[in-house]
Amino acid sequence: MAESLQTKKFDPKLFEPASKKKLGDKEKIAAPSLSFLQDSWRRLKKNKAAVVCLVLIIIMCILAFAAPWIAPYSPYKQNVQWANLPPKIPGISIPGLNGFRKGADVYATAQVPESTYFYLGTDGLGRDLLSRILYGTRISLIIAFSAALFNLTIGIIYGITSAWFGGRIDNVMQRIIEILSGVPNLVVLVLMLLVFKPGVGSIVLALAFTEWLSMARVVRAQTLKLKSQEYILAAQALGESFWKIATKHLIPNLAGVIIIQTMFSIPAAIFFEAFLSFIGIGIPAPGASLGTLINDGYKTFRFLPHLMWYPAGVMCVIMISFNLLADGLRDALDPRMKD
Repeated sequence: MAESLQTKKFDPKLFEPASKKKLGDKEKIAAPSLSFLQDSWRRLKKNKAAVVCLVLIIIMCILAFAAPWIAPYSPYKQNVQWANLPPKIPGISIPGLNGFRKGADVYATAQVPESTYFYLGTDGLGRDLLSRILYGTRISLIIAFSAALFNLTIGIIYGITSAWFGGRIDNVMQRIIEILSGVPNLVVLVLMLLVFKPGVGSIVLALAFTEWLSMARVVRAQTLKLKSQEYILAAQALGESFWKIATKHLIPNLAGVIIIQTMFSIPAAIFFEAFLSFIGIGIPAPGASLGTLINDGYKTFRFLPHLMWYPAGVMCVIMISFNLLADGLRDALDPRMKD
C-alpha cells in the first residue's frame, strides 16, 4: 500500500513542466528601469511649484528673446505729447486699465488716436512701457546667462583642478580664491568702468571675474570626496589621463551639484545687474534693463506707481521662479532625497 502511494506521489504525469514563457514572466522586473535623468525628471514632476516655475521661466525667456518681433512699439521711440499715459487695454473697463486717471480720459486729452493703445502705459518720455520691459528683461537674462556660462566653465575647471592635484597647487589656488573673494563685485565693476565703456560687456566681465568663486569651492569639495572612490582609482590604474577622468567620471557625478549651483547664480546675477542699474552705473541710456526701469519708476512712484510696479513685478517673478526651480532640482537630483 505504501509503495503504491509512493509511486503515485512521484508519478511524472502528476507534474506539468514549466514553459520558458512562464519562467521568463517570473524573472521580469516589475518597474521599468530608469536612467538618472529620467528618475530625476520623474521626481521633479512631483514638485508642482518647481514645474510651474519652470513653465514661467520658459514663457518669460520666449517673450524676452522674441521682443524684436512681438514688442508693439520701439522701446527707444519718444513722443513727449504722450508721456505718462496710464495703461489701456481695448475692451476692458476696469479702472487702471481703461486709460482713465481720476475720472478723466487721459488718452483723449493727449489726442492719442483711437486705434493706438499702450497696454502698460508710457514713461516720462512717451516710450511704450511694455516694449521696454520686454527688451529690458532680455538684457537682464543675457547678463544672467552669460554670468552663468562663465560660472560653469571657469568654476568647474578651477575646482576640479585644485582638488585633483592637491598639495602645493591646491594651496596656491585656494589662496587666490580667498584674495578674490575679499574684493566686492561693485569695486571690480567700478575699476572696469575706468577701462571699458559702461554697458552689458562691463557688467558681464565684472560678474565673470568673481561669480565663479562659489562654484569652484563647491566643485572642489565634491571632487575631494569622489577622487577616493573605487571607480576613480580603477580608472587611474588603467592609465586614464586627468582630463578623461574629469569628463567621463567626475563631471557626470557632479552634474547635480553643478546644475543647482548654476540655477542659484542666475537670480543673483539678475539682482546684481538691477542694483547697478538702479544706482546709475549699469546699462546706459537709452538702453533698458529691469534695473533701469525700476530706477525710472522710482522717481515718480508717488504719482505714477505703475511705472515701477510692472518691472519690479517681472523681476520678482523671475527671481522667485529660478529660486524655487533650483530647490526642486536640488531635491530631484540628490539621490539621498529619494522617496
